[in-house]
Amino acid sequence: MNWTWLHRWGSPKWFYAMSGRCLPWLRGASAVLIAAGLVWGLAFAPSDYQQGHSFRIIYVHVPAALLAQSIYMMLAAAGVAGLVWKIKLADVALRQAAPIGAWMTVIALVTGALWGKPTWGTYWVWDARLTSMLILLFLYFGIIALGQAIAHRQSAARACALLAVVGVVNIPIIKYSVNWWNTLHQPATFALSSKPAMPPQMWLPLLLAVLGFYCFFGAVLLSRMRLEVLKREADARWASDEIARLLENRT
Repeated sequence: MNWTWLHRWGSPKWFYAMSGRCLPWLRGASAVLIAAGLVWGLAFAPSDYQQGHSFRIIYVHVPAALLAQSIYMMLAAAGVAGLVWKIKLADVALRQAAPIGAWMTVIALVTGALWGKPTWGTYWVWDARLTSMLILLFLYFGIIALGQAIAHRQSAARACALLAVVGVVNIPIIKYSVNWWNTLHQPATFALSSKPAMPPQMWLPLLLAVLGFYCFFGAVLLSRMRLEVLKREADARWASDEIARLLENRT
């Protein structure tokens, strides 16, 4: 298998150029998909026969929860890439994605609590799914704190990568907790092996919202990574020229 493309993305200069081309597409796609999914889901999708209109919070809760878990898996993959192959941008991706993942986890927990009140009669229970999602938030906080507490860049990168790799064991617990334990949380809305448990008028806008959230994450991550790459590569000629160009455009 040809891994040339992976090594190219590991080059700060090549990454900066290619990410600049991807950003407008990701921004546009995220705006269109999120707007379409939320407007369709919140305003036009039929109400649920059991939960009424309160179910509409899934159009924010589900995309945020899925993205929170996916980002952590990306962190673990970046951690492996940094530890094994010493790819420069792996640490940049890991450190810049962690705050986004933390925010998505917060959104998932808050919207889940708001959904839980009319559904379960309480905002919070020590349910297996909820507890494992709370642990995910603490893992994100741990990675962010390690990156800020350790001054030596390589030591900080190694510590963050190790925590990301070790903590990924929590992801299957989150996913399968509703099957392994007796929980209040409902089963997964989507499953690759079965038909969606809701009519197309409900799950199609949810799918659009999920895709929009992922595009939003891609756009925010690339933007954050580009700034960090310029900061780390400031001594390189190409980076200093780009910084000068950006400053000139601002004046």
